[in-house]
Amino acid sequence: MSANPRLILVITGPTGIGKTDLSMALSEQFPIRLLSADSVMVYQHLDIGSAKPAAEKLSLSPHELIDLVPPEHAFDAGQFVTHATEAIKRTWDSNLVPCLVGGTIMYLKSLLDGLDPLPSSDPIIRAEIRNKADHEGWPAVHAWLESLDSGAAQMIHPNHSSRIERALEVRLITGDSICSFWSKRKTDQRIAGHPIEVATLALMPSDREQLKSRLDRRFDAMLTEGLEAEVRFLRERPALSLTCTSMRSVGYRQMWEFLDGSISKNEMREQAKAATRQLAKRQMTWLRSWRADAKTIIEVAGSLPIGEAKNWLSGELDRVL
Repeated sequence: MSANPRLILVITGPTGIGKTDLSMALSEQFPIRLLSADSVMVYQHLDIGSAKPAAEKLSLSPHELIDLVPPEHAFDAGQFVTHATEAIKRTWDSNLVPCLVGGTIMYLKSLLDGLDPLPSSDPIIRAEIRNKADHEGWPAVHAWLESLDSGAAQMIHPNHSSRIERALEVRLITGDSICSFWSKRKTDQRIAGHPIEVATLALMPSDREQLKSRLDRRFDAMLTEGLEAEVRFLRERPALSLTCTSMRSVGYRQMWEFLDGSISKNEMREQAKAATRQLAKRQMTWLRSWRADAKTIIEVAGSLPIGEAKNWLSGELDRVL
């Protein structure tokens, strides 16, 4: 196995900050290959609500790890690691530098720091959690998690049942927060047999209120572009339901509930916007601690910081290549 570290680039940040547009601009001038690290873009046919780049843009700036599975498929961090490892190896074999782009920190952390050494599931505890969910709903289970592990609860949406269940289960089994397992970073992590060196660029808003306004405008644009029609098309798939992981994604869940008649169109719009803002907040909370000593932060105001990002990328490539 090679003893020389291989470079992996990461461009991350909260949703709607401009990660995809910035990375595509950089790929036009540097020998990098873009690998999506987005838990919604992995699904086929989830295009508008995931802010997936349009086909013409992808033809100019190809991405790997997009459209990997149908929307009925249950896709998790372990599967992402498998696909990403193969894509990184292909990139290195092509004498290019892999650049992971996305805000799904669980994907990035599992790949770059190693899969978490979490305890095995306890069927009795899991049954207790699911019984409470069946009788009181997942928001009540989230409140239970909040009472025992506020740090984890802040990072997990009240409707994300699988993550709530796992975080609460770990707390009840071990007495420790699931965050304590996330923080265990391996210093000798290898990918495809190579030791790695990770250079991370985190985009953060210079003004959070501006980001909130941008996210609201982006969701309105998704509605204009046909998000409702996209979800109507998805609902025709016999095996797809609101219990599928893909349909628990922000925007898709609220639109599905609107089409079910359980909420009004205005409620769908406002709930989706609120959930998007909450997602961005959780991402920023996590990013502040993840690789705190080993990342470059660029604040984003009105326009994309292309010049600053080019300087960062040039410096990283010059240093290791």
